[in-house]
Amino acid sequence: METHMPDFALPSSHPTLNGQKTGKSARDSFSAYNSKYLTVPQNRTSWHRSGTNGGLEASVVSYRSSIINNYVEVTQTGARDKASPSGLYFRDSKRKVDYVLAYHYRKRLARHVPGAASPEPRRGFASVALVSNGSTGKGRAEPQQQQQQQDNGQRALQEWPGLPGLEVVELSLLDTLEKERRLQREEYERNLLEAGLEIEKDLENKSQGISFVRIHAPWQVLSREAELLKIKMPTKKMYEITEEKGILKTLNEIWCKLTEPLQPQVPQQENTKMKTLSYPFSREKMYLYNIKDKDTFFDNATRSRIVREILKRTFTKARNSMGIGTLIANNVYDAAYPLHDGEYEGQNDDMNERKLLYQEWARYGVFYKFQPIDLIRKYFGEKIGLYFAWLGLYTEFLIPSSVVGIIVFLYGCLTIESDIPSKEMCDQRNAFTMCPLCDKFCDYWNLSSACATARASHLFDNPATVFFSIFMALWATMFLEQWKRLQMRLSYFWDLTGLEEEEEHPRPEYETKLLQKKLKNKNIPTESSNENEKEKLTWSDRMPGYAANFGLILFMIMLAFSAVFGVIVYRITTAAALSFSTNETTRSNVRVTVTATAVIINLVVVLILDEIYGAVAKWLTEIEIPKTEKTFEERLILKAFLLKFVNSYASIFYVAFFKGRFVGRPGRYVYVFEGYRMEECAPGGCLMELCIQLSIIMLGKQLIQNNLFEIGIPKLKKLFRKLKDERTEVKEMDTNQSKDPQQWDLDYILEPFTGLTPEYMEMIIQFGFVTLFVASFPLAPVFALLNNIIEVRLDAKKFVTELRRPDTVREKDIGIWYNILSGIGKLSVIINAFVIAVTSDFIPRLMYQYAYSQNGTMHGFINHTLSYFNVSQLKAGTQPENSLFAQEVSLCRFKDYREPPWSPHQYEFSKQYWAVLSARLAFVILFQNLVMFLSVLVDWMIPDIPKDISEQIKKEKTVLVDFFLKEEHEKLKLIESFIAHDKQKRRSGTKSRRTRAASFSQCHRSPKGSFTSFSSQHTVV
Repeated sequence: METHMPDFALPSSHPTLNGQKTGKSARDSFSAYNSKYLTVPQNRTSWHRSGTNGGLEASVVSYRSSIINNYVEVTQTGARDKASPSGLYFRDSKRKVDYVLAYHYRKRLARHVPGAASPEPRRGFASVALVSNGSTGKGRAEPQQQQQQQDNGQRALQEWPGLPGLEVVELSLLDTLEKERRLQREEYERNLLEAGLEIEKDLENKSQGISFVRIHAPWQVLSREAELLKIKMPTKKMYEITEEKGILKTLNEIWCKLTEPLQPQVPQQENTKMKTLSYPFSREKMYLYNIKDKDTFFDNATRSRIVREILKRTFTKARNSMGIGTLIANNVYDAAYPLHDGEYEGQNDDMNERKLLYQEWARYGVFYKFQPIDLIRKYFGEKIGLYFAWLGLYTEFLIPSSVVGIIVFLYGCLTIESDIPSKEMCDQRNAFTMCPLCDKFCDYWNLSSACATARASHLFDNPATVFFSIFMALWATMFLEQWKRLQMRLSYFWDLTGLEEEEEHPRPEYETKLLQKKLKNKNIPTESSNENEKEKLTWSDRMPGYAANFGLILFMIMLAFSAVFGVIVYRITTAAALSFSTNETTRSNVRVTVTATAVIINLVVVLILDEIYGAVAKWLTEIEIPKTEKTFEERLILKAFLLKFVNSYASIFYVAFFKGRFVGRPGRYVYVFEGYRMEECAPGGCLMELCIQLSIIMLGKQLIQNNLFEIGIPKLKKLFRKLKDERTEVKEMDTNQSKDPQQWDLDYILEPFTGLTPEYMEMIIQFGFVTLFVASFPLAPVFALLNNIIEVRLDAKKFVTELRRPDTVREKDIGIWYNILSGIGKLSVIINAFVIAVTSDFIPRLMYQYAYSQNGTMHGFINHTLSYFNVSQLKAGTQPENSLFAQEVSLCRFKDYREPPWSPHQYEFSKQYWAVLSARLAFVILFQNLVMFLSVLVDWMIPDIPKDISEQIKKEKTVLVDFFLKEEHEKLKLIESFIAHDKQKRRSGTKSRRTRAASFSQCHRSPKGSFTSFSSQHTVV
């Protein structure tokens, strides 16, 4: 093959075409030079490798490029026209691009020595693809010619240092690094060729830029790897799916008719009552499979998955790199990704799966339609398909919880006028004179001034809230059970039943650490070391990482608590400062102002810490050095969830269970910073404030983090990457670039896929908001539902239009996320029990109505919950200055169960306090055990595997055995028929030989006229 010499004439820097090693003489020619020096020839010579033995050849510059070991001869003018129109195939428009490797290259420009002949002007290179491991080579040289060419190339290299016009140039560190990366790429691509893959790449015809290596897997490689990976493929056999009978069938038909307008318009299986039998691919049993066309038997997702597995296990000796992950981590390659199926928008009528997904799934205009889960799974793989199936089921389950939450809220609105405690608090005739809210500057006040707060609290603090808490606990259990059933159903239809765990390759970081350990152990020989034993990282190697994890996670949790404490200090100081104001309106709205601003500050802190915690969790997981990607992902999920859980719910836990519990009493308040009293709950209780805190943080996270960040940050990253490439790339004429960018160019610009952890994390945190504190905010499911309707389409659009196509991963479940969901569901029962018992007034009201009320009604409840205090016992300097209160005050009231000042045990906790406390604890125990029992009952009543699916799995096994026996029987009959036919042929052949022998003997009569036997005349034979 003839190609132009690159700007720095290193023989080892040329792309390897046939997978063989460079000739020894070529390497020896450089042994005289130090690796940091480079020779730059002034007279340009063209070099290429022999198509047979990998030798280097020197020839005159040619502008017509022939592709060795392939079928293409491309001139400079015709190269652009030969590009694949769709960008999904090699330049022959026949072989499909299954995977793409992208890398940045950088060349050193040639320097001319004064006095030497001027170099031949560079006329531009042909945009020709170097295609390797092809099967229809043209212009292949004869062995003798190739050997002669190799000898010429080696002789030219040996004489090369003495050529006139050469200048020795010292290589910079960057050039040395680029040379090393180029060598690694060559070796890696050579090993890929040896693995059977076919490669096409463009010439590097600029001083620096991006180059793409396109990979195609032929049928031999696909069939071999499919057998190794045990990929289930469809056989010729189809069997009937047993349908539901009776009322279930009728209900299902009615449901299908009602939801027909909501179904996406995607191709469906022609006969939904039949299912194709699948079996792990085997080359020995090719007759079992329905192979109509070898090019389309394996779909694009399967092809790219097979190539990815080869890329992951192919190694390079340089730096002992194992797989494409290590090479990307070492910046040898920039990216590795499968191609999308073409454009998702455009005027052309060519429909592909990506465009279909965009039209029927990834647009906001189709928000009302169901998701095409089967098509999602086919295009993106089972792991992503399971995520969207889970998200769809979760969103559907939010509909009934939203309806019940709205009913509970409406119940509070309808009964607000009949709520006796609210009426008593708003009745100005009761004239409950309350103690000052702060020292010195706060005056006495009437309880009726907090009427609005009390009425608003009733919207969320009413008997229906208890029912809703029980309902949501059972809802969470039913959701998880239904997901297990749906997951099993999808596993059956997606052929994931019996899926074995695939052996995972070690992560690049793990291999690097292991290599460092091996090098260290070589320098420190030990007698007891077993050389045959495979080395691995032990707990002592990871101990620094574990210690750093423990310390930093503890620090981050304390940081979240410190942020909450900082907001508490802000509340206290701001409330005290506003109380000094001379403006009456400011003083009257102190509580509202402080609460609103504090919640907004809290939200900003939560959003900032969320981003920090995500990065910290990833760094902490990396220094642990997990061996496999699955272990890495699980540990990352646990750390990120722990930190984000604490960050999101710390302030809510404070308001629910700690605020107002450690205030003290008049005359003996608890102070912080020697003068600021601890904040207390509003007259109507802390439940209303908890509702405000929960709603603002939940809505703020959903609106800002889940939506604005998801839309804005990828666009900013894409813009930044584009500006960076434009700034660093030299403006040169690129003949590789056709007028229309190819698919690999378009996909390279997209954001790389980094995993599903952020997507799951958003929904898990939201699931916590919906279940953990739902007793204080019944409308949480409604806002979650509205967010998820947008979230499904937002995620869909991101996957289809903004991300590179992810590698398909076969998973039969959602992994550790299910355990987290189950844990949150159980924790929600306990938290809601404490919210109802401790934060709300449900238990005090119940106790008063059935234990202390004289007529069994709620009349007198407010007076019952307020204690008396003698104002003369206030500490000096804490009494209100310049009190404007209408009458002289001798006794003020405060909310607590304490003995009055005329009691012998004044201001100590009263009997009512201990009675209410006992009732609260008893309620927690009763509520928790009741709900847990009901949850276990629901879990027991709903089987994890649907009955029809379990029957189908059993039936499939039976059909598979029968199918095998039938096919083997037919195969045996065919073999017997061949054997019988062969025997018959032999018999007929024997008869014919006997006949010929008899006729032959007749031709040799004796002179006496008698026959002489054939055998007697040829006794020697």
